Amino acid sequence: MRKDIIKKILYGYVQQKSISDTDVEKTAETFFVEFFAKQEYFKKNKEYYGTFPIEGDPHHRAVSWAMVRGEGEACVVLIHHNDVVGVEDFKTLKPYAFSPDELNKKLFEIKDSLSEETREDLESGNYLFGRGVCDMKGGGSIQMALLSEYANLDTLKGNVIVLGLPDEENLSAGMRAAVILLNELKEKYGFEYRLMINSEPHQRKKKEEGVFSFGSIGKLMPYVSIRGHLAHVGKVFEGFNPTNLMAEIVRKTEINMEFSDSVKGEAAPPPTWLYLRENKQSYDVSMPLFMNGCLSVLTLNQMPGVILERLYKVCANAFEKIIEEMNLQYENFLKETNQQKTYLPWKVKVVYFGELCQEAEKNYGNQFIQDYHNFLEQLYKEIHDGKESLITANFKLVEFVYNYIDDLSPRVVIGLVPPYYPNVANLFYENLDDKVLHLYDKLLDFTREKYHQTYIEEFFYTGISDLSYSCIYDREKVEDSLEKAMPFWGKIYNLPLKELQNISMPCVNIGPWGKDFHKLTERVYKEDLFERTPEILDHTIKFMLE
Repeated sequence: MRKDIIKKILYGYVQQKSISDTDVEKTAETFFVEFFAKQEYFKKNKEYYGTFPIEGDPHHRAVSWAMVRGEGEACVVLIHHNDVVGVEDFKTLKPYAFSPDELNKKLFEIKDSLSEETREDLESGNYLFGRGVCDMKGGGSIQMALLSEYANLDTLKGNVIVLGLPDEENLSAGMRAAVILLNELKEKYGFEYRLMINSEPHQRKKKEEGVFSFGSIGKLMPYVSIRGHLAHVGKVFEGFNPTNLMAEIVRKTEINMEFSDSVKGEAAPPPTWLYLRENKQSYDVSMPLFMNGCLSVLTLNQMPGVILERLYKVCANAFEKIIEEMNLQYENFLKETNQQKTYLPWKVKVVYFGELCQEAEKNYGNQFIQDYHNFLEQLYKEIHDGKESLITANFKLVEFVYNYIDDLSPRVVIGLVPPYYPNVANLFYENLDDKVLHLYDKLLDFTREKYHQTYIEEFFYTGISDLSYSCIYDREKVEDSLEKAMPFWGKIYNLPLKELQNISMPCVNIGPWGKDFHKLTERVYKEDLFERTPEILDHTIKFMLE
């Protein structure tokens, strides 16, 4: 039975402790490939499955893939990520995190410490607990089971590809590599990509009301690097403390809905700061020279350039306000000390990272260019070896460029830190295929008739997903913004935009109902996992390939 096959796959998949951004992540890749290697169809067609290495990956990870070929060129692509987050919050239950049945028993022993809703779900027996059962090896197991079914059919209309992707919980290196793979498969077999289906779990407000997402929210991470002017704390008016300016910028941006956009009644959550540090290595009585930070901005229909322009204005206004306040306090200080009124020398100066590099190149020419590329190589090695993160390396690079800047007055530098997730939604397509246009109605009729259950339509999956790389809009504008503002663009961080444009296709997220993603009590609804979602996915695939 399909249910038994899904369960067998899931238990084996979950046992692979494929924690994101670790060497162990490759165990999920091995499991995926070995599952299909044992089947007769793939024994006869070895070129229809395998792995696609991620170039330059520090953990030597690869995209796992398998496909069943049928009649015609129409193709549906199924994607799921097979990495999981860590299990630090499991504490003494860590040994059972990847064994659903054993974990279930252990949770009963501590059920009184769980929330009322979690305790009820546990006692009902309707949920499966464990790291990855929900996010998202449950959805992946469904996809793998369906593909193995299609491999046993005498005839199949169209073609189906399943991708097992690493690194979704980190930088989506797997999906970015998968774009290249899909482009190669398209060129080789002449595929007409009709739909990309992800099977991330969905959350519900009402028990009998599921969710289909026909797009995915975008994400970018602007950064702000402020160089101040050093001074002893006893001479504060001789210096410029970058912490003061950064505090104003944070207050003007944190959960500021002006950075959030809305589409047809859905709104992107406002931005929040994820990283904020000054660069002092040890304590002394001087002001910090640099203050660095980056914030997460989610988008529904905004390009990177728009967000950067808005941030630029905020930084300029904040800079002006801080200078005014400093001059006011300086005036009060001069009065108290019987000194003549004068003004501080600081001026508003905000630039994009690309402009900072242009200034350095103008000052030092080829010397800067050569030194810059050498430093980039050094940073790449440190990132590859796990000694630096993309964030810390980014700010090291900004500070390095200042070695070639002659004007060392206070200034703000803004740009982007990887990763970049484009916002995508089917409603943005100008000429959407009729089948995709009416897919929600088709699925709603099916679920109502078969399960007496309603599913609501949302235009964006808000959990951030690999569906962001199903298509690209205004590629040239996106590429221009990333080249100007992202220091690591095209060097340490790559997004194959041309290939993405070539494979662009509509998308949908159809996954099982789950709760408490990334938590000790992560769980998936069994009926959804074993019965409903597989039927809905099967129905969708066959409808799109007719």
